[in-house]
Amino acid sequence: MVIDFSSLYEMPKSIESLFDDFARMNRSAYARNATAGLNIVEDDNNYYVDLLVPSVEHETIDLTISDKNLIIRGEVLKNAGKYFRQERGHGSFQRVITLNAPIDRDAVEATCENGVLRVVLPKSEAIKPRKIAIS
Repeated sequence: MVIDFSSLYEMPKSIESLFDDFARMNRSAYARNATAGLNIVEDDNNYYVDLLVPSVEHETIDLTISDKNLIIRGEVLKNAGKYFRQERGHGSFQRVITLNAPIDRDAVEATCENGVLRVVLPKSEAIKPRKIAIS
């Protein structure tokens, strides 16, 4: 009986090839899709949403607030020319942030500076801590 071990030697190469294909697929998918990283911080009075939007004109960003969500939409334009290396995606993006507390929607403010969009969401007076005087 002869056992052919050559296929065992080929298996690591085929597994490595599978991982290489997967990594290539993820890189190309990332290159096609824009993402915008964000941080959300809160203090006693406000929630602060900071969204990374490098090379996005703030006039093209759409902010919508509903009872439960803040929706941020925008588009990262593709640079002209042939990419030597691409780590930042391009195309449309949308971030939906679920609001866990009532917001004073009339007092929401947004600014965009140095590639960071900051949205200040004031908490509703009804949920703010309040001192109660004892008589």
